[in-house]
Amino acid sequence: MKTRAGVLTAPHKPFEIVELDVDDPGPGEVTVKYSASGLCRTDLHLEDGELECRFPIVGGHEGSGVVEKVGANVTKVKEGDHIIASWIPSCGVCRYCSTGHQNLCDWGAYILDGVLPDGTTRFHSKGTDFGQFMLIGTFAERATISEHSLVKVDSWIPLEPIALIGCGLPTGWGSSVNVGEVRVGHTAVIFGVGGVGMSAVQGAAMAGAKHVIVIEPVQFKRDMAAKFGATHTFDNFEEAFAKVKELTWGQMADQAMITVDTPKEEIISNAFSVIGKGGTVCLTSLGQPHEKNIHVPGLELTLYEKKIKGGLFGSSNPQWDILRMSRMYDAGTLKVEEMVTTRYTLDQLNDGYQDLRDGKNIRGLIVHDN
Repeated sequence: MKTRAGVLTAPHKPFEIVELDVDDPGPGEVTVKYSASGLCRTDLHLEDGELECRFPIVGGHEGSGVVEKVGANVTKVKEGDHIIASWIPSCGVCRYCSTGHQNLCDWGAYILDGVLPDGTTRFHSKGTDFGQFMLIGTFAERATISEHSLVKVDSWIPLEPIALIGCGLPTGWGSSVNVGEVRVGHTAVIFGVGGVGMSAVQGAAMAGAKHVIVIEPVQFKRDMAAKFGATHTFDNFEEAFAKVKELTWGQMADQAMITVDTPKEEIISNAFSVIGKGGTVCLTSLGQPHEKNIHVPGLELTLYEKKIKGGLFGSSNPQWDILRMSRMYDAGTLKVEEMVTTRYTLDQLNDGYQDLRDGKNIRGLIVHDN
């Protein structure tokens, strides 16, 4: 079987659209015909050489589609089922899956190399093996993936917008609700409102935060944040800090979610300073692999019992939270379609990412024409 796909052959090079051979599904695997794929910032970390992975690799890790073929011993889905691909696989039997922490599944060790645990790949061309980013490679029109990397969803829900529920929405929403533990009456601060940050805004507002304060340099994104539940928006930290102090009578914020493109030391320090006693900083953004970017006063950490927590996939459970968020969208309680700023064809993949770099999109969406 053939497919067109957006691939990276090396860091610091743009995506190339090429034709690849796709293996039929083996035991425990399915072939998916993707309908749409979100343009998440994480793929740019590959392009910019900020994440170490194997090349060549099929990009994309936020997608939805339909099951076309089913391999032996597959129990989760059948042909024709609608699915959302999960870039966090969940094997169900490792220590972390079996204790309710599916976002930390041991299979996550393979997501950057894009090879399955047996060391093999499912994309090939002229004797070269191509990995698939996060084990799913949603920039391909078709992909063969493990059943551990998908979630079956209700067939009547439109497939295009819910592609975003594969990554950005649960990551951001969970950063506020699960990691930050935003509760009714809290004051929450969100640093950066792209697709993940806007989802964090939405999560904080839905959790009942009294004040949802956004710090974002791009005017367009600040304007959009109000539609997702932000109560105050600023283009700089100093003004936001003063407003938090005023609104809370000096007690400061309960949470600060960091969802910028790259978490520099200054941003993390600012987030730590804007929270009050018992407050939580949720670090969702990916930093450089070997960069030490967290430097805060230990005395303040101890005396005020402040917390800095990493948030992988928003500490969400992919097998349950992806399904329930799709149903929240279906019920009209979760804004998903509103997250999509621009739709692109696969051939416009690099244009979509340039728009992301230029601050024009909350979320771009590749719509596969297959």
